[in-house]
Amino acid sequence: MANLVIDIGNTYTKIAVFESNELLFNNQYQTIDAILTNKLLVDYKVTKAIISSVKKKDNSEWITLLGQEVKVLYFNAGMKGRIVNHYLTPETLGLDRLAAVIGANYLYPAQNSLIIDGGTCITYDYVDAGGNYFGGSISPGLNMRYKALNYYTAGLPLISADKTFVETYGNNTTTAILSGVQNGIKHELTGFVESYKKDGEELNIILCGGDGIFFDTLLKNSIFAPYIKIEPYLVLKGLNAAIHNNND
Repeated sequence: MANLVIDIGNTYTKIAVFESNELLFNNQYQTIDAILTNKLLVDYKVTKAIISSVKKKDNSEWITLLGQEVKVLYFNAGMKGRIVNHYLTPETLGLDRLAAVIGANYLYPAQNSLIIDGGTCITYDYVDAGGNYFGGSISPGLNMRYKALNYYTAGLPLISADKTFVETYGNNTTTAILSGVQNGIKHELTGFVESYKKDGEELNIILCGGDGIFFDTLLKNSIFAPYIKIEPYLVLKGLNAAIHNNND
C-alpha cells in the first residue's frame, strides 16, 4: 500500500509516492490532471493521498476525481505530527515550514535539528530533541538577493550565483556582488547555526530546498560540515509522516 504526496506551490506542484518511508517516485509539474494522478494510483497501488497547497481553495477537477478514488487528507496547521507546536499563530505558519519540521522530527527523532530551507526565501526552523518547535526565521533567498541589487540600484548588473567563487572579497563589480551575496549568506548560515548549537549539544543541520546543495558548498569547509545532512525531499517526507501520524 502506497501514499501519494502532493505539494502544490505557486509555480510547480511536487508529487511523490511513498511505500512506508521508501520514496518510490518523485517529480514536479507545472500542470496536473486526472490522467497523471490516475496513472500513479494504478501503477503504485495508492490507497491514501495528502495534499498541501499554497492556494486557500483549490477546486481543480483532478483533486475532486482523486477524492473519489482514495482517501485524501488536506494538510493543515492542526496536523503537527509528533511535534509540540508553540508557534503563537500556527494558522499563519507556512505549511512547507511545518511539513519540513515534522519531517526532520520524524527522520531524526529525539535529536536537535536546525532545518535550513533554501528556496525563494531562506527559512531557519529549529526543533529540539523533545519535539518542541517555537518558530524560526525568514530571510531573502539567494536569487532574490541578486535580483534586488539589480532592481533597486541604477548601476549594478544582474548576475547569477557562482559556486566556484571562493574569494573573501571581490576585485571588480561582479565579484564584489558575488562576495556580498554568497559570503553574506555563508556568514548568515554559520551565525544561525552557532546561535542554536548551545553548550556543545549535538545538532543536525538539515539542508533542503532548491539551493540546499549550493548552501552545502558554502559550508563544506566550516566546522559544522560533519553535522550537515542533505534532505532534498524533506517537505515531501514530512507530508508522508503526517499520513502515518494520522493513522496512529
